[in-house]
Amino acid sequence: MKILVCISHVPDTTSKINFTEGDTKFDTNGVQFVINPNDEFGLTRAMWFKEKQGASVDVVNVGGAETEPTLRKALAIGADTAIRVNTPATDGYQVAKELAKVVKDGEYDLVIAGRESIDYNGGMVPGMLAGLLKANFINNCISLEIDGDTAKATREIDGGKESLSASLPLVIGGQKGLVEESDLRIPNMRGIMQARKKPLNVVEPSEGAAKTEAVKFEKPAPKGDVKLVDPDNLDELIDLLHNEAKAI
Repeated sequence: MKILVCISHVPDTTSKINFTEGDTKFDTNGVQFVINPNDEFGLTRAMWFKEKQGASVDVVNVGGAETEPTLRKALAIGADTAIRVNTPATDGYQVAKELAKVVKDGEYDLVIAGRESIDYNGGMVPGMLAGLLKANFINNCISLEIDGDTAKATREIDGGKESLSASLPLVIGGQKGLVEESDLRIPNMRGIMQARKKPLNVVEPSEGAAKTEAVKFEKPAPKGDVKLVDPDNLDELIDLLHNEAKAI
């Protein structure tokens, strides 16, 4: 079984976010980048298939050379080969088009993507990728087992969970729950050394044009000052909630 894990290169959630050029560009200065958490759950599950069922596992990213340390980390975790599509990720459709070409060229049986990336939270790529490939698709996936050409999965739905069966080829949008957080892997020294010798292939992009454009970014407005009300002064509290906060 050939597995491709899609890896997004995203800012660490502890990073301070700023924008430049009139709030039209993300300022990467001083920002630490990591593997997208939803993708990390998928990569760990792929490692299980590799170790238990002999699957081959490749990772792929759409982005510039700055994303290669993130791909090297995925190799250090245990992936066999990394692929970088040499173009900036501009929108979900463009990324899905580039990934679809990689999947077709590599003839992968299973594509594991994160449900969404934590930077733009678009949540569009896995579904569009499945559509372009005409493959089965399961989103919000929290459990996945493969037996031959059949996959059994569980996904979260409103108010509960749904168990599904699907044939390969399959695209999933994974998330927290696909593996336990305690099972997530940290590269060790041996893995880091091996990752230096593993192939990281750079491929040129196809002509998948973006369909959307970011016009401007805006950070949330700063929170206002806190007003403290004496616990015995209920009239003042009610007045503030009604006339100022408009909460009642």
